[in-house]
Amino acid sequence: MVERYVMSIDQGTNSTRCILFDHRGRLVSVAQHEHEQHFPRPGWVEHDAAEIWHNLQRVVPEALSVAGVDADRIAAVGIANQRETTVLWDRRTGAPVTRAIVWQDTRTAPLVDELRRRPGEEFFLERCSLGPSTYFSALKLRWMLDNVKGLKQRAQDGEVLFGTMESWLIWNLTGGPDGGLHLTDPTNASRTMLMNIRTLTWDDELLALFGVPRPVLPEIRPSAEPYGEARAVLPGVRITAALGDQQAALFGQTCFSPGEAKCTYGTGSFLLLNTGTELVRSRHGLLTTVAYKIGDQEPVYALEGSIAVTGSLVQWFRDRLGLISSAPEIETLARTVEDNGGCYIVPAFSGLFAPRWRSDARGVIVGLTSYITKGHLARAVLEATGWQTREVVDAMNADSSVALKQLKVDGGMTADNLLMQFVADVLDVPVVRPMVIETVSLGAAYAAGLAAGYWSDLEVLRRNWHRAGQWLPAMDPERRASEYENWQRAVERSLGWARAPRSGEAD
Repeated sequence: MVERYVMSIDQGTNSTRCILFDHRGRLVSVAQHEHEQHFPRPGWVEHDAAEIWHNLQRVVPEALSVAGVDADRIAAVGIANQRETTVLWDRRTGAPVTRAIVWQDTRTAPLVDELRRRPGEEFFLERCSLGPSTYFSALKLRWMLDNVKGLKQRAQDGEVLFGTMESWLIWNLTGGPDGGLHLTDPTNASRTMLMNIRTLTWDDELLALFGVPRPVLPEIRPSAEPYGEARAVLPGVRITAALGDQQAALFGQTCFSPGEAKCTYGTGSFLLLNTGTELVRSRHGLLTTVAYKIGDQEPVYALEGSIAVTGSLVQWFRDRLGLISSAPEIETLARTVEDNGGCYIVPAFSGLFAPRWRSDARGVIVGLTSYITKGHLARAVLEATGWQTREVVDAMNADSSVALKQLKVDGGMTADNLLMQFVADVLDVPVVRPMVIETVSLGAAYAAGLAAGYWSDLEVLRRNWHRAGQWLPAMDPERRASEYENWQRAVERSLGWARAPRSGEAD
């Protein structure tokens, strides 16, 4: 019998990847292309959606070629995507009307302040479980409608379409201007501030508040369900799943039971805790989000802690400071010293995300003395990721009332053993890494294969999970408490640096 595979497309913040997986969840082939990051002003981050679609057209044939198979050997396709990044495109031509605004972008900070004053945070928490933040798509969409000439009228006339990256790619894959499917799933829709978190439908009050016309919106479909067949790139192959990247990682880590959690360490880091079909409202700075929805089953929810800057801090250390020439070198450099020498780095490059949500924060380095070397700075870079994880876990433990007993980890930074040991030390729980660390891609593949009948149920997927690494806590409790207190003091010094421009000042 000819073996078939499931294809995963992972459209991330820095690149687009295509990976083929077999029935045991093993990686068969991979292709990847990076896309350009645009920074037109301080705090602005943009992507060219057309470039990303072009890259997808390149990586899919490359992944098939590496595996030595044709498209007819693909049982199904699942898509995972960078969430909140906002795209608007012309319904007739398929051309983006402007660059996509990326999830990291902070240009909407004045609108955030306005919405917090009126109608107030509680209005949003009741409907979408998200407080106003530059993070979410609705504010980016509102900014586009207000600032791109003629766009508001075109949106009202139904001439343009809105979506996050999975909507953009599915629309193009299924025909684009010639009948392309315009859809999203609840994991992505729950990050827009436009979807009612309980009904999983677009909320009329939120649409009215943000001034978003219904004709621009995609249809909300389950995360795992046959959507339709591709007409471009993979003609005839079924597209059967779409999930936001972090929910896909939760799925790929097989965290299917309430209380199971994972943290993905990438450009940013994202910790998700499965809360089952219960919608748990956070009181400690976390987000309530949809974890996944399989077909007509009840939706599964999660608590999420989003950390804006982790892997990108290592990139900054490499590219902006030039203290290392490749990312893996940071561990080697950090191991040249025994500790951080009293130095702490708070990487609030675009404000602080969970659990503080302070868009006025900016990065600081504290504790500098003439004793500090680049080795101490390297260690402080890694430790910043550990301490930010600790803050999120503390909030999660308080919200869920059940202390975390183990953390599953994935993503590129998990290759850094010093970092993973530090995370275990500051959390005081075991940290475990699976054999397949590309869990975002694996989760999209699992959801797609499940919807297509390639895998029969969740238990089959659980049996595919195998541990590759484990780190056990070994830090002295007094040292842990002392250094955590120092970290919190450092964070306090990062707050309040950014401010809205005064009247007459340039922004």
